[in-house]
Amino acid sequence: MFKALRQIMKDQRGITGLETAIILIAFVVVASVFAYTVLSAGIFSSEKGKEAINSGLEVARSSLELSGGVIAASGDDTNVDSVVYVVANSLDGEAIDLSATTDADNDGIISDEGTKNHVVIISYVDSTQRVADIAWTATQMGKGDSDDQLDPGEKFQISVDLQHLSTRLQAYGKFTLEMKPAKGSSLTIERTIPAVVDTVMDLK
Repeated sequence: MFKALRQIMKDQRGITGLETAIILIAFVVVASVFAYTVLSAGIFSSEKGKEAINSGLEVARSSLELSGGVIAASGDDTNVDSVVYVVANSLDGEAIDLSATTDADNDGIISDEGTKNHVVIISYVDSTQRVADIAWTATQMGKGDSDDQLDPGEKFQISVDLQHLSTRLQAYGKFTLEMKPAKGSSLTIERTIPAVVDTVMDLK
């Protein structure tokens, strides 16, 4: 029995220091690769999130905001001739180019002009028609540097010509104006003409 026990003990083998080192190195390498993968994924996600935030801020800082009321004017107390409102630069952001194209052929549309100076596009929509690029003018109000750029702290009055619509805007008429700058979000104005059309109307 002792002879058999000695034989069994003789066949037992231990792990050498070299084998232990190899296993340890393998664990370290695998852990390093895994950690690098996780870290890279985290950095990539953070960068994408940063880009999304910066993009959102850029859009917000390039946006228009309505400053005050929306006024409709009529020359015959039946048809609305124009809609006037004042815009400002939201969040004191980037300057917005309000250069306007002259409606040389006087048809109420400026997309058909030979020379186009405008960057901002104003669209008109009501229940019967849509004008994609309606004629408008911009006038600086109050303090400013006398150019066509809407800078932070400045205000411009926008006058939209509605005299050449195929169906004139009258009492109870609902309409939408969408003012779209070259960069940033659009300014949408939705109003309804009151039951009695006056020379000047403050649209609520």
